[in-house]
Amino acid sequence: MIEAAGCEVVLGDTSWRSGIDRDALLELAQGADALMGATIKGVPLNRTFLEQIPRLRIISKYSIGVEDVDLDDATEMGVLVTHCPTEANWGGVAEGTIAFILALLKRVRERDRHVKAGGWRDRVLLGTYLGAREDGYAGITVGIVGFGRVGSRVADLLAPWRVRIVATDPYVDDAKFEQHNVENVALDALLAQSDVVTLHCNLTDETRGLIDAERLNRMKSTSLLINTSRGSVIDIVALCDALKNARLAGAALDVLPQEPPEPEDAILALGDKVLFAPHMVSANAPGTLEPAIPWATAATLAALRGEVPDHVYNMDAIPGWLERFGDHPLI
Repeated sequence: MIEAAGCEVVLGDTSWRSGIDRDALLELAQGADALMGATIKGVPLNRTFLEQIPRLRIISKYSIGVEDVDLDDATEMGVLVTHCPTEANWGGVAEGTIAFILALLKRVRERDRHVKAGGWRDRVLLGTYLGAREDGYAGITVGIVGFGRVGSRVADLLAPWRVRIVATDPYVDDAKFEQHNVENVALDALLAQSDVVTLHCNLTDETRGLIDAERLNRMKSTSLLINTSRGSVIDIVALCDALKNARLAGAALDVLPQEPPEPEDAILALGDKVLFAPHMVSANAPGTLEPAIPWATAATLAALRGEVPDHVYNMDAIPGWLERFGDHPLI
């Protein structure tokens, strides 16, 4: 579609594992009017980078997250950053979160391994009953940190289980919590009350290292921590320490601060205390990022026509962008 509009398309040779280094990306981007891609690992798209691509008018992301772009720098330089919050992506994250929660609470891995090793019923394989019951059992409490698309979908998926759900998000109106029948509480209260804490916040300066040693110590020693947002939201050293010293019962991590982890990383040596996935919680067929392709393509083509595209993340950039490019269509 982009070539049909008269544009030259240059493809970078990358992999999910290795990503692309800064020099290779700069070489690829020379003279570019638009950059398109998903998460760009290890190459911050900041002022120093963007100054070397003076014609750039848009960074069109296939993913929801935009943490690999310095939004302040892009905004000041009049470069639009668009993203693709497709339901296939964020809905897949929510479903994967439920899978993580059930796998840990129902001890799915341990039961499977026990039977394959010749064992049978054993009290050490007892699972946890999630929902409230008529016999007086109150059920567990699930705490959701970040109540946007993913967090609210997780709440909806848990609703039939009759668990108590609390959530925190300073950027969401009270009405949304009420709509999803969720209690709006402060972060420290959520950590102290929850049997399961699941993270669904963007990675920003505010959320980097949000779950540190102090906040881990506020959690119950029997509780579980789920992270399907971004690895750097958790202080991974503090998490290792909490798990090793039984101040936390377990964790499930789709994301890590360094991806992929090094074989000697301490977090990999904690056995069944941690359930891992390779940053693929949103990768489900049919779906993953494929539905984002027409969104990202439309955004790029709009920008090349001098039009403001849909799904602009850095809205404050629009006035400066229009001044630079609004009267200068390329196609």
